[in-house]
Amino acid sequence: MSALSPVVWLAVPAVVVAFLGWFLLRRRREPSYRFAQRPARIGLIRGLLGTVFLLSAVVLVLGALSVYQYVQLSADRPVARVDVAADGPQQFRVSLTTPEGRTQEFVIAGDQWQLEARVIRWRVPVALAGVPPIYRLDRLTGRYADIEKERTATRTVHALDGWTLPDLWSLQRQFPQWLPFVDADYGSATFLPMLDGGVYQVSINPRGGLVATPADEATKARLQRTGW
Repeated sequence: MSALSPVVWLAVPAVVVAFLGWFLLRRRREPSYRFAQRPARIGLIRGLLGTVFLLSAVVLVLGALSVYQYVQLSADRPVARVDVAADGPQQFRVSLTTPEGRTQEFVIAGDQWQLEARVIRWRVPVALAGVPPIYRLDRLTGRYADIEKERTATRTVHALDGWTLPDLWSLQRQFPQWLPFVDADYGSATFLPMLDGGVYQVSINPRGGLVATPADEATKARLQRTGW
């Protein structure tokens, strides 16, 4: 049986809660026969409950949209192709292409490129339901081989996601008591040298670890010659 998407686990309750809220608000002015002497109070209670349900539905929908920005991990999965071209001393143009065909180009300073991702794993009962971990690419940065340059030279950091609202990652860190079904939220990163003309493949495994490898024999041979 295939695992349900985490988005479904949030979207379905959102629909149910929204329906309950709509139903209660619709009936807030209809007095119950049994409580005909107190229609105002009954209507107020229905109105408050309906509002709470609708607000809860909005929160669940925002959560579903947040999770949708992440990608499920059910097996080793390619997440990006990295193409490098020299643009000057310790400066390179790096193209990042996702499996969906989206390409972004960045200028990076340093000797090595580093790709980072956010990973989220689940607790029981979500984990028992077979919901896989999810990830989202976070940053592309430059690194220097020399530690002193790492401290003093120009640093380049590029964000890879455009999600501006609070997402599941940031909410878990700020309000962990709200999300008891999240087991762990952590970062994973991988890096390799920036070789002029180098081509790399980055994959992520079901445990959330990023792994970078040469994507062609020429890049592999050059990495071996440089001791990687």
